[in-house]
Amino acid sequence: MKYVIIGNGVAGTTAAANIRKLDSSGEITIFTDEGTPFYSRIRLIEYLAGEAEEKDIIVYKDEWYDKNNIKLILKTSITDIDKDEKEIVASNGEKLKYDKLLISTGSFSFVPPIKGADKKGVFTLRTIKDADTIIDYAKGLKNVLLIGGGVLGLEAGNALRKRGLNITVVEFFPRLLPRQMDPEGADILKTQLEGMGFIFHLDARSKEITGDDKVSGLVLEDGTSVSCDLLIISAGVRPYAELGKRLGLNVNKGLIVNDSMETNIKDIYAAGDLIEHRGVFYGIWPAAQKQGEVAGINMAGGNALYEGTIMSNMLKVVGIDLAAAGDIDAEGKCASESIIMKDRGEYIYKKLVIKDDILIGCILYGDVSGYRRILKAIDEKRDVKGIRDALAQWDLSGLS
Repeated sequence: MKYVIIGNGVAGTTAAANIRKLDSSGEITIFTDEGTPFYSRIRLIEYLAGEAEEKDIIVYKDEWYDKNNIKLILKTSITDIDKDEKEIVASNGEKLKYDKLLISTGSFSFVPPIKGADKKGVFTLRTIKDADTIIDYAKGLKNVLLIGGGVLGLEAGNALRKRGLNITVVEFFPRLLPRQMDPEGADILKTQLEGMGFIFHLDARSKEITGDDKVSGLVLEDGTSVSCDLLIISAGVRPYAELGKRLGLNVNKGLIVNDSMETNIKDIYAAGDLIEHRGVFYGIWPAAQKQGEVAGINMAGGNALYEGTIMSNMLKVVGIDLAAAGDIDAEGKCASESIIMKDRGEYIYKKLVIKDDILIGCILYGDVSGYRRILKAIDEKRDVKGIRDALAQWDLSGLS
């Protein structure tokens, strides 16, 4: 049996590992356009900050691929797929037959249509190569501007702050971390980050990136001008589904798969940040890992189903613990009640969201103790009516 995997991220690598568990002799070939074996994108920020070397963030080194008899081909993209001949064409001219194919090309950084976004000194951050380019360009500079106040934007800003640069963040939404925080929690976060030296422009729309041959600043829609020496756009990601589109695969928000991670073409599977499952586009590591596991098992003849993943994040935002899961009712539009505990002096914010006596979401900032217990209760749709008073005192023992 010949297995070909396009993409060496968490989904593709997990699929390969699970194929090998069930098929000890099949040929497994992984193609990636990057020059590095599977590494942790989560730890890319440590690398950007100079707190980790490349070797520290590589998850599986060459020995792992050798031990599992998996052929990894670096710096090589796939330019075409012939679904009738069941053959892929690589950028190096190589053609390779497959019996089962997995597309796990992930996502790419979205760059909004801002005038001047093509200037020298404007970057996105997604890969080790991106980080290397930013580190090299930042030498001797002082002021960095981030377009995007989400997790990656704040983390990238903090990494460069540790290198001695001044950080300004422009965010379209009226609060930071709009996917993980509600307004009250985001305000506590903002206050803490301002104490660390961050400058913020919230509810701000970018109009034009200025500069002659290289970036010198950003003009906002309200006329405000912000100067900078380096600019990073962190405006979210989009699925890298171009191969799938050309092949005739169904693509909506992402490349559409069923519960078995199968596409609409026989023997072609997809997993990771490029896929859409039951109308949901995840774009988070735990989901990609589970999808890769299910795809790998099924490609090797097993029988596994993907039932979805709770939208949860366990993060360190600028070194501060943050956990968010389920429906956090950020806009207060859900017919639910919230239990909130906060300490602005200690920069702690905790929130439980309950609807019809069922725990449906949470935010934990500054103190994430009990998160696994809460996440399990959300996953199990736990009825908390009998322990509502205890939860109001932040006694989580009843969730066990």
